Amino acid sequence: MRVLLVEDNADIAANIIDFLEAEGWEPDHARDGLSGMHLALTQTYDVLILDIMLPGMDGLTLCSQLRSQGIQVPVLMLTARDTLPDKLAGFQAGSDDYLVKPFALPELAARVQALGQRRQRQEDRTLRLADLEMHPGTHKVTRAGRPITLNKVTYQILEILLKAAPNLVTRDELTWQIWRDQPPGSDALRSHLYALRQAVDKPFDQPLLHTIRGVGYRLAVNHEAS
Repeated sequence: MRVLLVEDNADIAANIIDFLEAEGWEPDHARDGLSGMHLALTQTYDVLILDIMLPGMDGLTLCSQLRSQGIQVPVLMLTARDTLPDKLAGFQAGSDDYLVKPFALPELAARVQALGQRRQRQEDRTLRLADLEMHPGTHKVTRAGRPITLNKVTYQILEILLKAAPNLVTRDELTWQIWRDQPPGSDALRSHLYALRQAVDKPFDQPLLHTIRGVGYRLAVNHEAS
């Protein structure tokens, strides 16, 4: 399990990292909110551990920013603040759990384990629309029982659209979720969507992938042309 710890106290961070490594996990560490933001956006983690009081960007803002950008990795907040309003502020920012300092390392590990298992259960859930199915745990995609082979980007696009279905996903949102702040040329998304349509729709009678001209894309069983 990969864990990102964002903690500016060097001693606390070292103790947590040593303990997590002893548990067999792979921790990364950032010392400030901005560095933590960069790692969370560019790397893949199972759980994020965020201290609230951080230089550059506090943990509440960091969590809120990640949620607004579609990062749904479970978050455990660490803080010395133990009042109910402080805890509520953490949950309102998008955190999943809250641990007050000082804490026992075994309790921290138990909470991280629980969050990681919850994420795994969510990823194991089948995404389905009509006869189209995606199994995130195995990365298998089928339609009408027939396997569909996708590259990394077309798989990502399909996953985003399936999770949103039947709602619209804008071009800008798709581009951001896939490439973040380093998008390729303007025709790259169009090319990947063409390849996705060829794989998911062309061999079948009923189209599921629809373009909303000038706006974005959606997966839906029924669609009125626009």
